[in-house]
Amino acid sequence: MHHVDFTNPDRPRTPKYSAHFYYNVIKDNGFPMPDDEKMLYGHFREDFMWSTASSAYQIEGGWRADGKGLSIWDKFAHSPSRILNDDVGDIACDSYNKIEEDVAILKQLKVSHYRFSISWPRVLPDGTINHINEAGINYYQKLLNALLAANIQPQVTLYHWDLPQAIEDYGGFLNDSFVKLFRDYADLMFDRLGSKVKIWITFNEPIMVANHGYGFGGFAPGINSGPDTLPYIVGHNLIKAHAEAWHVYNDKYRAKQNGKISITLNSDWSEPRNPYRQEDYDAARRVVEFYLGWFAHPIFNGDYSEIVKTRIRDRSLAAGLPHSRLPEFTPEEIKRVKGTHDFFGLNHYTSVLAFPVDYGDDASFDADKGVVTVSDRVWLDTGSVWLKVAPFGLRKLLNFIKEQYGNPPIIITENGVSEKGTVDLNDVHRNYYYEKYINQVLKAYLLDGVDVRGYTAWSLMDNLEWAAGFSERFGFFYVNRSDPNLPRVPKNSVNFYTKVIKSPTGSAAGSGPSASGHPSWMESSRVSAIKIWRLGEPGAGRDVSAVCRVCLPRVCTTGTLMVDIE
Repeated sequence: MHHVDFTNPDRPRTPKYSAHFYYNVIKDNGFPMPDDEKMLYGHFREDFMWSTASSAYQIEGGWRADGKGLSIWDKFAHSPSRILNDDVGDIACDSYNKIEEDVAILKQLKVSHYRFSISWPRVLPDGTINHINEAGINYYQKLLNALLAANIQPQVTLYHWDLPQAIEDYGGFLNDSFVKLFRDYADLMFDRLGSKVKIWITFNEPIMVANHGYGFGGFAPGINSGPDTLPYIVGHNLIKAHAEAWHVYNDKYRAKQNGKISITLNSDWSEPRNPYRQEDYDAARRVVEFYLGWFAHPIFNGDYSEIVKTRIRDRSLAAGLPHSRLPEFTPEEIKRVKGTHDFFGLNHYTSVLAFPVDYGDDASFDADKGVVTVSDRVWLDTGSVWLKVAPFGLRKLLNFIKEQYGNPPIIITENGVSEKGTVDLNDVHRNYYYEKYINQVLKAYLLDGVDVRGYTAWSLMDNLEWAAGFSERFGFFYVNRSDPNLPRVPKNSVNFYTKVIKSPTGSAAGSGPSASGHPSWMESSRVSAIKIWRLGEPGAGRDVSAVCRVCLPRVCTTGTLMVDIE
């Protein structure tokens, strides 16, 4: 447990991480359950928004229907080897033709809200208001009417990654004209649909647009060979475009439509890989500052954070550049951008462990951040290599937002978990994930005073998960792609989430412990897991021991059940 330096005649001993671990085992006289893993029972606010989500390209299909224009994802997906298995969203879940079916499963789920996005090229085929496609607008009007008739409130995202290809052909987000094009598009949507919408989101996860679209190149439009300034220019224009859309709504529509508008940002939570090294703490902070803070800081506080500005400026000057690769806001732009939010939209899935790395002369987003991230090996795997189950991080991230940005109203606009491989409708891992993550939200709300207003589960149905194609499934409903009708089939998690929403406490704590000390909906998940174990039908590719660890207090990975059914 200690490293001995045999090159030193004094043979100094340096404790390894295992020494600290064993010290804590001795100190605690065992393995007491950490406080952040204990269930909390209580209430969310009366008007808490329970939602689920989708996005246009992932579910709509109808890629050339009724005058729709091409999007960058249409072109990207039709390029060889860009999407796993060369999957495309031409049909996707065919939601363009299945409004009634989709609203029916939303009603089955008992949600109060539904988050979806508008396909910009469906309503404006060339991206400009010079050519308005009425058929596309009619589709969204029908969807909104059906939702409201079912007493489900819409949460509408203006941009969820499917830019009109016609705009990309003229430089896309790199062209300053994008700001006005987005403003015009938003203005039209507010005018034509705003009377039916109370929650608007301008952009979904702008860091993915900037960094994965124009840096790594793994997402549309797939640019990975441009100057290292491209992601920062894209991000800069996205922030200015968001601000313009917010001001349009605030100035022209808020008084008569009485809605709210903001942006959705995504971030992992980051912990130091070695909790005994200050350098790792600093690296963990940079992860959150570069992911969340890149966009949140200007919108909520007025400018890029000092950590981000200093890192990029210092590395730019060291490389011999005359100025930072990160664009600067003018005083007028700072004034225009600051405060353009009515809530904080947050997407969160997982957490990471961070440690610093010197990338040398490399000029990139990752090099500027100067961090490598890994996962704790004890965190449960999912169907996505990047997504490990670490519920504690959501509460910590919510508290970070509270402390850094003035405790704004927060709507969690995405949170969810995937599976892949053989289809198994008994998705007990998803029940576990939602139970643990939603309970962390409850703790942030009740114990920490975080102003959480809503929670959105990703996703309503299995869909095209971007570059992963149809291989990774996040949905409450399985979409049977072998059937040309693409029926939506409920998974076990539908009943679970419905019970959470409809519980008397309005929380992930159900109505309190049952006779066995667990909420009643926890009991059903545990019994299901025992049934699977005994029948030997865990599903191909699934780690059986992990599934059972999720749902049972103790199991033996050799196959011997070590728990009584209470």
